[in-house]
Amino acid sequence: MNFMNKNLIYTIKKTNHNKEDLLNILKEHPEIKFVSLVGVDLSGNDTDEKIPVKIFIEDIEAFLHGTAVQTDGSSVVLPGIATLNNAKIDMIADIECNWFVDYNYDFIDPSTEKPVGTLRIPCFLIHENVAVDSRYILKSAVSTFKESLLNIFKNNPNTLVPFGISYDDIDEITITSATELEFWVQTPNDVAHIEELSTSQVLQEQYWTRTKGIVRTALEESLLLMDAYGFEPEMGHKEVGGVKGKFDSSGNFNHIMEQLEIDWKFDGASQAADNELFIRSLVKETFRKHGLEATFLAKPIEGVAGTGEHTHLGVSLKLKNGKRINLFTATKKHFLSCIGYGAIMGLLKNYEVINPFVSSTTDSLKRLKPGFEAPVCIVTSLGASPEVPSRNRTILAGLIRDINNPLATRFELRAPNPFTNTYLCLAVSYLAMLDGILYALENNKSEDELLAELSKKAGEDAKYLEKDRAYRSEEDVFEHYTEEERKKFFGVAPATVYENLQAFDRYPEKLKTLKRNNVFTDKLINSFKTAVTKRWATEIISRIISNYMDEIRSYKCLHNSEKALDLDLTNWIAINDLRHIIMKDTYSTRGLFTQIKEAINAEKYDKASKLQLELDESMHMLRHLYSNYKKNLLDI
Repeated sequence: MNFMNKNLIYTIKKTNHNKEDLLNILKEHPEIKFVSLVGVDLSGNDTDEKIPVKIFIEDIEAFLHGTAVQTDGSSVVLPGIATLNNAKIDMIADIECNWFVDYNYDFIDPSTEKPVGTLRIPCFLIHENVAVDSRYILKSAVSTFKESLLNIFKNNPNTLVPFGISYDDIDEITITSATELEFWVQTPNDVAHIEELSTSQVLQEQYWTRTKGIVRTALEESLLLMDAYGFEPEMGHKEVGGVKGKFDSSGNFNHIMEQLEIDWKFDGASQAADNELFIRSLVKETFRKHGLEATFLAKPIEGVAGTGEHTHLGVSLKLKNGKRINLFTATKKHFLSCIGYGAIMGLLKNYEVINPFVSSTTDSLKRLKPGFEAPVCIVTSLGASPEVPSRNRTILAGLIRDINNPLATRFELRAPNPFTNTYLCLAVSYLAMLDGILYALENNKSEDELLAELSKKAGEDAKYLEKDRAYRSEEDVFEHYTEEERKKFFGVAPATVYENLQAFDRYPEKLKTLKRNNVFTDKLINSFKTAVTKRWATEIISRIISNYMDEIRSYKCLHNSEKALDLDLTNWIAINDLRHIIMKDTYSTRGLFTQIKEAINAEKYDKASKLQLELDESMHMLRHLYSNYKKNLLDI
């Protein structure tokens, strides 16, 4: 069946979220057989159930204006909130956003000859009359941001003078956000050698090259479907990672392993997060239909470029006369307005407590390594001069400007990945930016003063930013600074999930930034921390160690003892010794695997974190030794 059908409905706009319109739409589209309320828990998981559309129609008022659906704590990740003895969760539909129809192209309804559809309705998760889900946290953060700025503008009219307006000219504050999706696709069960992938990456053989075969078809189909849903795709292209596919005996491509990127138009913060959540599913299903596996892991292949999801953050004013003003755009010869300077200062100063929400998995932290265009340091770049926009790709948060389009000014946070919970990432980012904006406006700071503070050297005093730190660099931070200098100037990046979570305890003052107006409460933060710790520990024991076991067992002795040279024997002895150190237990010693398991089971997470780093270093060394060993053998 043709994947596009002009008689299908893909999106139901919020203007149609009323009983009369919905009943008419569902009557006109009997292919929509199910309704699903979509709540997003603290781990970014989205709920999905199949409620027959007949039940939805019969109880439509309750779905639209009350609590028609309930679930329990075992269905969502809310530890310490939805407990076994108090697990009831109410699901309340959000009628202030777009609803999408998810079509199953593998299941054609015989009566309509159209794919069976499920109407996915974003919702809030309510426990004991309190919203506890990621969508509501973002909604609350955006409300706090807007209300705080409006109060400043109302009580201090001078803050609007640079924009040439008064408080009465303002219709509303608009939050604009956008993400972009990078992902790897491959033919199932195919494995490309790391050296082959790494070489192709260094030679830039894949970046922006022409897509071919089923990859091209799946990419183009994804973009057309996105357009049908109203996401307004802007681009789809190959990314830096991948190898060339090969022809099989039938003339088709196989052995496919490529990295792709898809971009689409910005939207309001909550809608942008909803769009991304749906697009991930759309892309994955579209490529699956063509026999390709899409993965959104941040670092699916060790030693090769990871997968990012740069997140764009902007703020503007909509005036009563219809005009729009970007609040970050400079009103004089400067990089930014005072509000823009305050925003980036707040983001950087508070990033330690933002990072746990952005990089909450082992995979995400493995991506953030020097040499892969992934950010490591808490630092920004503004550009060599206000006339020349920066394109420094080594920094954490970049300033994006278009000299000919003042409305385009925004910040690009480069640390998120496709599995980052975008709702929480946006929430904490805007709360942190608000903290810096309030500093700038409440203290009547000028652009010159703010630029000087943002550009300070490590050790120089500052009113808002920390004395011992630097926050701006126009240089390549990987090439211009040594590792010691990076740590000294920009702070030490966490190496494990547990280290990252410790920021909540190390920086209580920064954590208060996230608690403004109770957007985040201690209960929510502790629930998030518990959930991430459990996932980290479980992943190490059940996935990472298990995968490493298979890898270690595959490193076998390959040389012929009669033909081997002394170097071959020495290489294998070193490999085998390291295999035993990592994996083997004796009566008197424990391998690294067992030591880590024992530490986690005893809840000695600090010890487990240190042992995880030791394990990663040992595996890196083992791969290097085995590669050199194989290269020196004539016969294998």
